[in-house]
Amino acid sequence: MKFRTEIEPLRGVAPIDYHSKIAMLGSCFTTEVGARLLADGFDVMANPMGPLYNPASLARVVNRALEGRAYAASDFVRHDDAYHALDFPSRYQGDHPDVLAEKVNSDFQHLSMKLQAADLWIITFGTSHIFEYEGNSIVGNCHKLPTSKFTDRYLSVDEIVALWEPLTRGRRIIFTVSPIRHIADGLHGNQLSKARLLLAIDELCRAGKAEYFPSYEILLDDLRDYRFYTSDMKHPSETAVDYIYERFSESYFTTATRTMALAARKASLRSQHRPIL
Repeated sequence: MKFRTEIEPLRGVAPIDYHSKIAMLGSCFTTEVGARLLADGFDVMANPMGPLYNPASLARVVNRALEGRAYAASDFVRHDDAYHALDFPSRYQGDHPDVLAEKVNSDFQHLSMKLQAADLWIITFGTSHIFEYEGNSIVGNCHKLPTSKFTDRYLSVDEIVALWEPLTRGRRIIFTVSPIRHIADGLHGNQLSKARLLLAIDELCRAGKAEYFPSYEILLDDLRDYRFYTSDMKHPSETAVDYIYERFSESYFTTATRTMALAARKASLRSQHRPIL
């Protein structure tokens, strides 16, 4: 007798091995999975400038990184004598635009280099709910600026596909949808947001442009229990992320790669051990 709907490993997908150069961008769930890949010895970059949640902000940053186009003072928003790089999380703000540009570009250069060198991108969409600064530019993060400065709406499926279809050409991309629940707009709003992401990714995959890994479905339909969430009831617990990563490794790692990954993880844990003196 079965008491839950387990999601089986994907079949027929190209493997990921230690020759793969992996670039991961997206929500904070990306950071969690990236840390596990890194501990398993893979060549991986995961959210070096912090999480980005919506497909439009991700596409803009990716395109700019591929062009190698640095940030300048004119790219920042000034508010109360502080400057803000709204493409990125709130740690990218400061009193002097030139100093901020230097900070942003130092990290952005690393992102750009790794993204261009990668032979695999893993992109995690978190929400299709976007905020536009003064009705113009879609931001990656609002930096706690006054709400009066922003208008908000949902991206449409067509908009997401149009943004990402050109980026899939000639590249291997694995898309996934973050299982983190964005419930500021309510549970129904979260479902509407995730539905747009799922439909857009499905169109890209049907066109043969990308692959999809069901992180979202594993937490909601396989684990399906609040004990697999943290105390905020929005983020997956460590156990849940470990389980999703295990399903990912079963789908994409060969037996030999899984053996090597396990050895690398044990070595990583040993290196973190502090002997008692």
